[in-house]
Amino acid sequence: MRKFVFEMTLAFGLLVFMLGGASFASGPFTDMGVIKPKVRMNAPAFNLKTVAGGHTALSDFKGKVILLNFWATWCPDCREEMPSLQKLWKQFKAKGIVVIAVAVDRSQGEVESFVRKLGLTFPVLLDTDGDVRRNYEIAALPTTYIIGRDGRISGKIYGGREWAGKDADALMEHLLRP
Repeated sequence: MRKFVFEMTLAFGLLVFMLGGASFASGPFTDMGVIKPKVRMNAPAFNLKTVAGGHTALSDFKGKVILLNFWATWCPDCREEMPSLQKLWKQFKAKGIVVIAVAVDRSQGEVESFVRKLGLTFPVLLDTDGDVRRNYEIAALPTTYIIGRDGRISGKIYGGREWAGKDADALMEHLLRP
């Protein structure tokens, strides 16, 4: 399954690049493999249940830079990148970066268990019916959207990343610039 997801992600990314559907910026965007849109669109709104039992809307984070990560407990690359997303969250949350993880699993219990096991403290939301996943056109997991302070999509990343390192730090610092 992991190989299939990787191959599909690679094929889709190559197709988008060849058709001119995205342009790559130099520097931190390139280093982290961020695909920048030709036109920055507003991020689709949502309001989802949290693993903690409440509800969270995208609009709750207006004015912040958001990393919106779509993942699943059964996805090996997703599971692998979660600890580094937690490190990034701890390092940058006070500066205005928000990490939101949207689990596409159907089982809330599996997501809750995974979150507890790793000690994740950023918002973890449940998209059990798949509506948000479809609105964001998620074709592979993990997929991370970067949403700017203005609420518009600044970029998209297919596949897992190491979020606790110099390349991720450089990207976060770049995104936090006025």
